[in-house]
Amino acid sequence: MTSLAGARWVWLSLAVVAADRVTKILLDRTTRPGFLRPIIPGFLNLVHARNRGVAFSIFADSDSPWLRAGLIAVSLAAVVLLGWFLSTGRASAGAMRWGFALVLAGAAGNAIDRILHGSVLDFVDVYVGQWHWPAFNVADSAITIGAALIFWEMFFDGRKSAGTSAASRKA
Repeated sequence: MTSLAGARWVWLSLAVVAADRVTKILLDRTTRPGFLRPIIPGFLNLVHARNRGVAFSIFADSDSPWLRAGLIAVSLAAVVLLGWFLSTGRASAGAMRWGFALVLAGAAGNAIDRILHGSVLDFVDVYVGQWHWPAFNVADSAITIGAALIFWEMFFDGRKSAGTSAASRKA
């Protein structure tokens, strides 16, 4: 991988972490837990919710003294592993690299929040009627989009590339 190509993924990750930090800092300074402001009535609210657990508030009610340390350790391990994949060229496909960079950034953003506050600030509340999707943030969005790109590359684009390679070997 050329240094320019490698730098592209580093810059993407840094930009996402910066966007995550800026939005969380702004919300933390201007709102308090329980804050709710409708943005698109019937669909989207801006909220201030602290999540001690993981995605979808799983483990949020856990009293385990190990939860925070465990989640920080897992997040940092993911950052190191994904950084290694990106820096060594093991994530060779474009969508795979984008996906790894986004997941790395999301894991880093939420780890920073967990280290500083013991929980993650979620502020986007999407809902229809009485049904609410669990609140989320920029880091969560990056993880979700990154995972979708990785999935796409593994199960769709990867097959197309493998089929193209097999066809060219037969010719």
